[in-house]
Amino acid sequence: MSTFGAILLAGGRASRLDGAAKPLIEVGGVTLLDRAIAAVTDARAAPIVVVGPRPEACALDVAVEWVREDPPFGGPAAAVVAGLVADRTGGTDPEWTFVLACDLPRADAVVARLVADIPLLPAETDGICLADPSGRPQWLSAAYRTGSLRSAASALPDHGRDAPVRVLLDDLAIAVITVDAEIVEDVDTWDDLNRARARALSEEDE
Repeated sequence: MSTFGAILLAGGRASRLDGAAKPLIEVGGVTLLDRAIAAVTDARAAPIVVVGPRPEACALDVAVEWVREDPPFGGPAAAVVAGLVADRTGGTDPEWTFVLACDLPRADAVVARLVADIPLLPAETDGICLADPSGRPQWLSAAYRTGSLRSAASALPDHGRDAPVRVLLDDLAIAVITVDAEIVEDVDTWDDLNRARARALSEEDE
């Protein structure tokens, strides 16, 4: 059985949301941060590292380590590197590490699909990421072999500062799986948020 850890990215500027603390925005009465933590907790991920500012309170009583990339707002690649450094606890690395942005209203569906598809991957595959219906990979709705991710991170100059996450993954063999749009839709704008909240309400009424 595969083992999992998780790196959750929660430190972006949310410029298209007027600088709001995006991970703390609620959809269906649950913050996007808590949705991500719950999703990886249900998959028995450990360690769980959140890269971003620690909120005053978290609704879930689970073991989470909080770190920041140095300097803050150094970009997603730098955040992943910071998360990898943080989870060096002296124990055995999990085989896989979820890498999720904390702006996914359907983080549970993302993780469930990744867990279901990982056993089907060829042995040489370094990672799996979901794609929207157009085929565009969502690199932060993904799981990567922890050893492969560490090796890639160690090769990045300046700890990945200001680098897009795609640069981190360039030399990895990654399976890209196309899924329904609503699974990987994130909250980048107010329109996105309104759409996610409306969908959550309709699901409650079903």
